[in-house]
Amino acid sequence: MSYSFSKLNERYKEVHDWLAKELASLRSGRAAPSVLDGVLVESYGSKMPIKHLATIALEDARTLRVSPFDAAVSKDIEKAIALTNLGLSVSLDDNGIRVHFPDLTSERRTALMKVAKEKLEAARINVRKARDETLKDIEEKVKQGGIGEDERFRLKKELEKMVESENKKLQEAFERKEKEISS
Repeated sequence: MSYSFSKLNERYKEVHDWLAKELASLRSGRAAPSVLDGVLVESYGSKMPIKHLATIALEDARTLRVSPFDAAVSKDIEKAIALTNLGLSVSLDDNGIRVHFPDLTSERRTALMKVAKEKLEAARINVRKARDETLKDIEEKVKQGGIGEDERFRLKKELEKMVESENKKLQEAFERKEKEISS
C-alpha cells in the first residue's frame, strides 16, 4: 500500500499562502494596493473593506490612488486610512484620495525585518506541525499493518525531503521581502 502526501501538500500550500499574505501586508516603503486590504471603512451603516467602495491603483512608486465608486464616501475612506497605524499620509482631491508612502527610517526597516522573521518562524512551526501529524499517521498505519518497515523508512525519508523543500521555499519568500525592505 502506498501512502498519499496530498493532505500534507495542502497544508504546505496553506502555510506558503499565509506567509505570502503576511509578508505582503508588511509595508516596505513602496506603494502596494494590498497594504489597504485590511482597512475597514465605516460607511452605509456598516464597516466595509475599501476594495468594496473604491478602486485602488498605483499612481507611482510611493503613491496609491483610491477612486471611490461614490464620491459621498470619500471622507469616510480618507478617515479610515488616516486612522490606521500604517504611517501613511492621505490627501483628498477632485479625483479621489491620494495615499503617499513615506520613506522608511532605519528603525522602521529593523522593526519590519523583525516582524518578517517572526512570520517566517511561525510558518516553519506550522510546517513542523504538519510533518509531525504526517509522521504520526504513518506510524498509525504501520501499527495497523498497512505499511511495512521498509516502506516506513522510505516514507520518512521522502517526508524529510518535502520538509526541506518547503522550508527552502519559505526562506526564499522571506529573502525576497528582506531585499524589498532593505532597498
